Amino acid sequence: MAPGETKTRASVLDTAPMDEAEVQKLVEKYDVESRYRRLSGMPAKILKAWLVAMTAFHLYTASIGVLPIAIIRAVHLTFAIVAVFILYPATQKGSKTSVPWYDWILAGLSCGVIGYIVVMFNDISRRGALPLPYEIVLGAAAIVLILEGGRRIVGNVLPVLSSLFLLYCYFGRVMPGMFMHRGYSLSRIIQHMYLTPEGIFGVALGVSATFVVMFIIFGSFLGRSGGARFFNELALALAGSSPGGPAKVAVVASGLLGTINGSSVANVATTGTFTIPLMKRVGYQPEYAGAVEACASTGGQLMPPIMGAGAFIMSEFLGIPYLRIAAAAIIPALLYYSAIFVNVHVRARKQNLKGLSRDELPVIREVLKKDGHLLIPIAVVIATLLMKYTPVVAAFFGVVSVVVVSQLRPHTRMGLKNILEAMEEGARGSLGVAMACALVGFVVGTSSLTSLGLTISNNIIELSGGKLFPTLIMAMVASLVLGMGLPTTANYIVCSTIVAPALIGMNVLPLAAHMFVFYFGIMADLTPPVCLAAFTGAGIAGAQPGKTGLTATKIALVAYFIPYSFIYTPMILLQAPNLVHLVILVGSSLLGIVSLAASLEGWLFRELKAVERAALLPLAVATFMPQVSVNLVSGGLLAVLFFLLKKTAKPETALAEN
Repeated sequence: MAPGETKTRASVLDTAPMDEAEVQKLVEKYDVESRYRRLSGMPAKILKAWLVAMTAFHLYTASIGVLPIAIIRAVHLTFAIVAVFILYPATQKGSKTSVPWYDWILAGLSCGVIGYIVVMFNDISRRGALPLPYEIVLGAAAIVLILEGGRRIVGNVLPVLSSLFLLYCYFGRVMPGMFMHRGYSLSRIIQHMYLTPEGIFGVALGVSATFVVMFIIFGSFLGRSGGARFFNELALALAGSSPGGPAKVAVVASGLLGTINGSSVANVATTGTFTIPLMKRVGYQPEYAGAVEACASTGGQLMPPIMGAGAFIMSEFLGIPYLRIAAAAIIPALLYYSAIFVNVHVRARKQNLKGLSRDELPVIREVLKKDGHLLIPIAVVIATLLMKYTPVVAAFFGVVSVVVVSQLRPHTRMGLKNILEAMEEGARGSLGVAMACALVGFVVGTSSLTSLGLTISNNIIELSGGKLFPTLIMAMVASLVLGMGLPTTANYIVCSTIVAPALIGMNVLPLAAHMFVFYFGIMADLTPPVCLAAFTGAGIAGAQPGKTGLTATKIALVAYFIPYSFIYTPMILLQAPNLVHLVILVGSSLLGIVSLAASLEGWLFRELKAVERAALLPLAVATFMPQVSVNLVSGGLLAVLFFLLKKTAKPETALAEN
């Protein structure tokens, strides 16, 4: 590599209008989990030791440790809630550099009441979780502390929702109509939530304490070794020089980063600080640049293998092997990213936007030579999963392989300091999921205690008149609304508990029903009025937040069709696929993606007339219909239209040029 190439590459990657402090301030505005204290001195050392110990515990249980799952869950929550009270102030005006005395007390109390389950687990099990008098007090304290700790790290909505569900347990006898139940005493509610595996320490927390935390740790190790920068450089090399290249870089980089990062807002902040300025530089409007990055980053939660923790929870809820969940998500995720890619390409050709000069960009061969070894840990994880090991074991081997593989190049080499920092970051990154899962335990526990999930499902079916499509509309709205205030993981658990059963009751395939609510919960990050990923992108781009959100919705419009497609045609989830039909379905969907982008942008090979745009839109929708005959007819008509449009286009504006 010539000396100038390294210098040029750095100049492209470092193109950003905001320094690190500005980006952090922006992320904190939209992401409660990012509002943690920056400690120094002894408190920082105590916290670091605590977080490193948390990661060490999970590495131990993922490898050689054999402990009951209930103890793993309780230890996981103990580590998490203590760290939350040390890291997160009670209010936004609280100190960001020191820990007040009362937070140390809350941390100590949390350690005691949650740690009690660890110490007394065998005794509690022997008496069948029948409570001793003082355990009711401990349980009440645990509930209050979890609600407060959760409020600090995930915001107000989920704790308020959890509190409403707890109140429903108590006031059941005064509830109206079908929602009435006999009501439960405070001691019964506390016992159910605190001492049994149906509440706080339920399946949701179990997934956080095993699969999720290990993949977050894996992502932190890969990122610390240089994985994020490698993905960005690879995306630049692959797509940077094509028309509108920086937008395509955002799509590719965010898709790659999505394999190790399941947070939309964090993904926008990570890749958007260099892709958004580059998009603006080649001519994309600020709102469009922010919207593209938001769409690309949000898709990371749809992209296997991690899927924002959703795949692991779905696996536990449905009793389906994780690998089948990940496989089912592949085609929808690729269709999603294809839609974003096509949209930005059509916009680039319409506005005649150029890519970056090849002299500014890294060379694929050199990127792979320099950092290609960082792909090995991902290959190790996939290979381990294919060998039928559990995701926990796969993530553990992934972590080990990162440390080993990083030694191959001096600039990626992880020493003891880097390893400890990765352990600290991994534990800190898991706190939000842990607290959200503990809070959602109140929702799941209420459902199991009162049969609320069944009641709501029956009401949804009754309101829809027993028809599937209205039921899907209501499920979509519920998932989008809940997603505007809840983290993705919590939103999925709530919707899978109270909404997905209604779809399953309409004879929808369980996997398709769960994927449906999961998908729309994620799309809430792009759907106005509360679209946090789009708002973050707007902040980096210096754009109008509302307009950026609407633009993001338009760019990702296909994502609102895909869930309906796999409800009516589960084949797209690789469920009993017929190869010929699957090829037709995917092929017609791709034609529909191009048609929809062309109709919305008003361009395909040339400027489109109003009648041409109007003709493309219904044909685009028809390509997602479940009937093969409709797919063939609509796909055929689109092929003819594309041919005619290309034939009437001027050579210098033809899409085929690039």
